[in-house]
Amino acid sequence: MLMPVPKVRLYVEKPEKKEESWLVNVGHVTEGGRRKTSPHAHPTYGQVIFVRNGRGLMNLEGCSVPFDAPCALLLPNECVHGLDYEVDVDRWVVTIEETYLRQINAKLPEFIQLWAEPRVIGLGYDSEVSEDFYDLIRRLEREVRSKALGHVVGTESLLTTLLLTLVRGIRLDQIDREGATRNAIRLADRFRELIHRHYRENLRLEDYASMMAVSQAQLRAACVAATGLSPTKMIHARIITEAKRDLIFGNMPIEQIAYGLGFMDAAYFTRFFRKEIGQSPGQFRSAAKQQLKTSP
Repeated sequence: MLMPVPKVRLYVEKPEKKEESWLVNVGHVTEGGRRKTSPHAHPTYGQVIFVRNGRGLMNLEGCSVPFDAPCALLLPNECVHGLDYEVDVDRWVVTIEETYLRQINAKLPEFIQLWAEPRVIGLGYDSEVSEDFYDLIRRLEREVRSKALGHVVGTESLLTTLLLTLVRGIRLDQIDREGATRNAIRLADRFRELIHRHYRENLRLEDYASMMAVSQAQLRAACVAATGLSPTKMIHARIITEAKRDLIFGNMPIEQIAYGLGFMDAAYFTRFFRKEIGQSPGQFRSAAKQQLKTSP
């Protein structure tokens, strides 16, 4: 049967009133907080977790990724992750509403690229950077809570500066800016959103291009420039991500997973998965679940 990944609305705090809307939330967790969280996702929020002290493991889509302070864990919405912190971890959690985050990302193409995938961003290369980042988060926390004149503008300014610090802290080979124009990055981001909505429908590339009112050649050029991947590879990557989640976190038969992802033939799904991953779905499921059992 299917065991869906839990969807968490807000990681640290809740608004004082259910009807109260918010765009950014900042919370602080020390060793007294939860030390381990099971795999979950945030359906409509992005998150930056600043680990000021300590280290741990992030269960990212079924794979263990180590992190060591000072660092930032960047988690886009719908990214399936679990966190296993060691004792004495001091961390700050910045949660950003998805629509508002897209508005901020529109300011700079590199912001869109930054949120294209989950990341562990080390901040230990310069002690001043780490302390400046800590100061930014503290100021952001105060601004979010403030009702002073211009606090909305102040929040947006501090959040923009925080994301800019992360972009500057990533090696150039992690975010390839060469040849990726502003329009290309935005076009690729729109395509990524459409894939997220329709990847189960087995649409053709020309269907996506038609929905975006561009030619297939324009779409391909934009995707390659912005991400290094062809449009077809981006579609395949999204299908594979969901297939992995179903295989790791659920007990559905492989045939049912295949049909749920738009494959009419389970054998074709197996060939597709093996070509992309190098293992059959069954082999991947066994290995991934064994890793989860043996992870610290």
